[in-house]
Amino acid sequence: MIVMVELNFSSGDEVKVRLAQEEVEGIFLDSFDSSIVLLKLSSGYNIGIPKENILAGRVLKKFKEVKKEVNEEKEGKKEIVKDKIGLVVTGGTIAAKLDAKRGGVSWLTGVSEFKRFYPKLFEMVDVKSIEVPFMISSEAMSFEHWKQIAESVKKMLDDEEIKGVIVTHGTDFLHYTSAALSFFLPNLSKPVILTYSQRSIDRASSDANLNLQCAAKMAISDCAEVMLVGHADVNDDFCFALRGSKVKKLHSSMRNAFKPVNCEPIAKVWSDKVEFVSNYKPRSGKKTGLDVEYSDKVALVKFYPGQDASILDFYALKYKGIVLEVGGLGHLPVSESSHSWIPTLKKHIRNGLVVCASAQTVYGRLDPWVYSNGRELVDAGVIFLEDMLSETAFVKLGFILGHFGWKKNIKEKMLENFTGELNNKLALS
Repeated sequence: MIVMVELNFSSGDEVKVRLAQEEVEGIFLDSFDSSIVLLKLSSGYNIGIPKENILAGRVLKKFKEVKKEVNEEKEGKKEIVKDKIGLVVTGGTIAAKLDAKRGGVSWLTGVSEFKRFYPKLFEMVDVKSIEVPFMISSEAMSFEHWKQIAESVKKMLDDEEIKGVIVTHGTDFLHYTSAALSFFLPNLSKPVILTYSQRSIDRASSDANLNLQCAAKMAISDCAEVMLVGHADVNDDFCFALRGSKVKKLHSSMRNAFKPVNCEPIAKVWSDKVEFVSNYKPRSGKKTGLDVEYSDKVALVKFYPGQDASILDFYALKYKGIVLEVGGLGHLPVSESSHSWIPTLKKHIRNGLVVCASAQTVYGRLDPWVYSNGRELVDAGVIFLEDMLSETAFVKLGFILGHFGWKKNIKEKMLENFTGELNNKLALS
């Protein structure tokens, strides 16, 4: 008969259990199986240990739940006059914490909790306005959420006391939102900074604090652009400020997941200084606009070898425009191929489908005039988007098609450089 030791653990306690050949430390989590002890390790992973394998256990630190402040807006007297910023919280890992009962993460519950986890931010600047339009992961967002964020940001930018706005956001699809805000906020007169974290703030390896501090520093800087601010490398040293329409997430989990594409960073940012390393648009006294006209009848389609052009028949049924990720300098199967795309492209473009081309290679630019393949696609009516990122092109196409008055000059508008999404100085190499 197996006798199991009695463990007086409560959810959230830091505990240590002794097994036959090792000891394991972690945070005790509620388990749906009473015969399993569930622990969250310091690495962030959960581990389940059968109770029968545990020889002894003890509590290292009892979990104490912090009570909510009675008055979330109550502040002490400010001895130093700080620059004022606005803060829009939308969800994502940067607005999450460990949930001791579920073993995963859950959203921070309010402004007071955000202040408790990020005290340095509130020491650096005076956060005059905080809005939480929604709390969701970035993969759950749609263009309607981009509009809501733009409207919240615009309202804050109209406040003369606010020097800039920070938007905290989920990581995976952040570059879509940064591109959308770049188009939705014309004549931008103040900095708009999007930032993120790859690890929640209550983990020792979290990148959240530095990202947010650097975002705050950039929000009060002279650069009046939509920017993404995050770790420049894997160390906890400094961040890059990256143009919102020229950035892409290129790693699933590293701190420096976001990279500038076909351009340099705008600046290197520390918590106490900014070093500009490329040209930027300076802040001004003009009033920022708001233009959220958008058509969601757009798609991003990646070409692969052997793909049948009939896939365009499906998209043509419900969509007004597509961005095709093509190979090399801008290649698809054409007349020399047994499965040429040219007849299908001509048919749907003639019937009103807008077809744009972007580069699968991420870096570099398209050039349809190097090979006959590209010239055939241009003759069919495909719009080559030079060095524009596919994600930015997708967002921009929806923006352009959302403006009925631009219907007759869609090509010209797609190739118009609204926010630095095209780098005309990038050379072929």
